[in-house]
Amino acid sequence: MAATGFFIVPRHVLGRGYVAPSDKLYVAGIGAGGKGESDIANFAASGKAEIAFLCDVDDRRAATTVKNFPKAKYYKDWRELLDKESKNFDAVSVSTPDHNHAIIALSAMALGKHVYVQKPLTHDIYEARMMTQGAKKYNVVTQMGNQGSSGDGVRQMREWYNAGVIGEAHTVWCWTDRPVWPQGIAWPAKANATPTELNWDLWLGTAPYKDYVEGLVPFNWRGWWDYGTGALGDMGCHLIEPAFRTLNLGYPKQAECSVGSVYVGEFERGYFPDGPPPSSHVTLKFDVPGKGGKTHEITFHWMDGGIQPSRPEELGANEIMGDGGNGVIIEGSKGKMMCSTYGRDPKLLPTSRQVNVPQTIPRVKGGDDGHYAQWVEAAIAGPNSKEASLLSSPFSIAGPLTETVLMGNLAIRSFDLRKPKASGKGYDFPGRYITLNWDGDNMKVTNFDDANQFVQRTYRDGWAVKG
Repeated sequence: MAATGFFIVPRHVLGRGYVAPSDKLYVAGIGAGGKGESDIANFAASGKAEIAFLCDVDDRRAATTVKNFPKAKYYKDWRELLDKESKNFDAVSVSTPDHNHAIIALSAMALGKHVYVQKPLTHDIYEARMMTQGAKKYNVVTQMGNQGSSGDGVRQMREWYNAGVIGEAHTVWCWTDRPVWPQGIAWPAKANATPTELNWDLWLGTAPYKDYVEGLVPFNWRGWWDYGTGALGDMGCHLIEPAFRTLNLGYPKQAECSVGSVYVGEFERGYFPDGPPPSSHVTLKFDVPGKGGKTHEITFHWMDGGIQPSRPEELGANEIMGDGGNGVIIEGSKGKMMCSTYGRDPKLLPTSRQVNVPQTIPRVKGGDDGHYAQWVEAAIAGPNSKEASLLSSPFSIAGPLTETVLMGNLAIRSFDLRKPKASGKGYDFPGRYITLNWDGDNMKVTNFDDANQFVQRTYRDGWAVKG
């Protein structure tokens, strides 16, 4: 190679923070427990990522990852990590609760760091838009942690649809058995002592200050609006993504919903402003360009808490709908197709129907499992590389997808805008029977202004999220 004048510059010559074409990606993992633990392990397993730094507000949650990566320097405050070590790593993985995704990721992108962020990409619609714009502004390689977007199933469904196998889609059904955490209950009345291993103020981050309560950390935060995004946030990116990509959906034009209650003795679970309800049915409508430039409407149903659509008549009595608790059905003018969580196990209905179409969409090596390595390799190659152009869930896709997911939550929260009746008995539900008209370009509900308070939340002093 020396004779040709070509050589590869070793990383130690360039210094950390600059990626040589042949070298590893130095990663800082923010959120080292739970899903962060598996994310970090998967980056390392790619063989091309070096876990250089770890950060977590809870030493208990981080313990296993710290043990597994003893060479990685450990921080508790992600702000200190970015401030002191920005020259010593190339990329950041964000696996914190939803409410802190955007502020961490945007801060890292502003430093020129590539970012991998767990689903849902953000807590609010405004934040999703800022993340989409930030990826372009800072010219970094991005990926959301919805691994199913790298699977073969989604690509198979897209190829069927592009070939006209089910005709023109008109209706989509998505359903999940989530939540599997407490949801639709009142906020605990009793505060508790904060564990010594947990920095509670850092955990709260962008959220309003509240005293620590037991049972919130490490998982049940999903059932409270200040921190989580409910069943939609947990499973929406996995279940909505197949139809979103297959049908080229953009911003919805309308949203409405109904929500469920559960009675246990004299106690009601359902209508509490602090968190999502135990179950919901959200209906979104999209205008989608069709053949010949004509626009057609698609009606999109999301169901959670055990609510499911009617079984398709094409499905046999002993055949499972989706994977049982979760699934997706897309109905078209010439047929239907179905998949389970993550777009896996795609089927035409009836399942005896077999149609072979050309494979036109490149597959990801390793499928779902290759989602991590795909981002690592793209980050090493750079934002303008072929590898980056083939990413499954860059923010240019993940941002609009997340906005659609969070539009469902906006409808749910608008439903719960209750006002006591003048008689003092019961409540009026001004959002219940309203179809919200959505101006996606301007991120605004145009016919029920009260709902716009949920597009962008008010941040705690010192924790504002800015693009």
